[in-house]
Amino acid sequence: MYKIVKKRPLAEQIFLMDIEAPRVAKSAQPGQFVILRVRDKGERIPLTICDYDREKGTVTIVTQCIGVSTHLICEHNEDDYILDFAGPLGQASELIHATDEELANKKILFVGGGVGAAPVYPQVKYLSNRGFKPDVIIGAKSKNYVILEEEMRAVSNNYYITTDDGSYGFKGMVTDKLKELVEKENKKYDLVVTIGPMIMMKFVSLLTKEYSISTVASLNTLMVDGTGMCGACRVSIGGQTKFTCVDGPEFDAHLVDFDEAMRRQNMYKTIEGQKREELEKNHKCKIGR
Repeated sequence: MYKIVKKRPLAEQIFLMDIEAPRVAKSAQPGQFVILRVRDKGERIPLTICDYDREKGTVTIVTQCIGVSTHLICEHNEDDYILDFAGPLGQASELIHATDEELANKKILFVGGGVGAAPVYPQVKYLSNRGFKPDVIIGAKSKNYVILEEEMRAVSNNYYITTDDGSYGFKGMVTDKLKELVEKENKKYDLVVTIGPMIMMKFVSLLTKEYSISTVASLNTLMVDGTGMCGACRVSIGGQTKFTCVDGPEFDAHLVDFDEAMRRQNMYKTIEGQKREELEKNHKCKIGR
């Protein structure tokens, strides 16, 4: 059992939790994920690690209440327990293997969307702790859905917020802001790391390919089982089949078949919708209590 030692809302239906998991915290690296389960015979939920504190022995996760299982997670409060919390899993960001000299000569931009800001944060924080603050673009539907702004500003060089409705920051998509930075402000980037909705990463990748900027995409939203055994996270990378949970979750974005990945995501929507209807009929929601 793993105790929730901290819980706070970040936005509507989005919650941050610090989980007491010393062994996971001791080994966690930016880019990796955990698998958790809230009840016996419950679904295994993969969540990218948002932060970790080795001294306190805690791992931070951010959950958006979308499906049945994520609603069950969000109903938990401080001093409640998560049944299973396994990790760290997956491959860590390649950036942790870069030397100081390599990082000093590389201009890096992170592009995140929505809850994708959560897995962006540990990588930006890691680079900042090594003395190399990258630029960051984070997109959201509106000001009310911008998360981790204070934390991200503290560890980034230039931090840009975009909102679809223009209620905060730059009005438009993250790709619009990227175009402005490159074409109007003459920003030069050697690497872009993008994490967020699949459709967003696809268009970020198409744009950076035009600019000849190396790009990495995290396909964490494809994972189901988290061990490579279920095959649900299969993805084509440069024509080769890879498994997101064991080979990734990060891949060369210019080699990812995003259309295939999005088709795979859509396969599960009908089943999830049915389960959601059952939850709403039979379960009284306790989120936020």
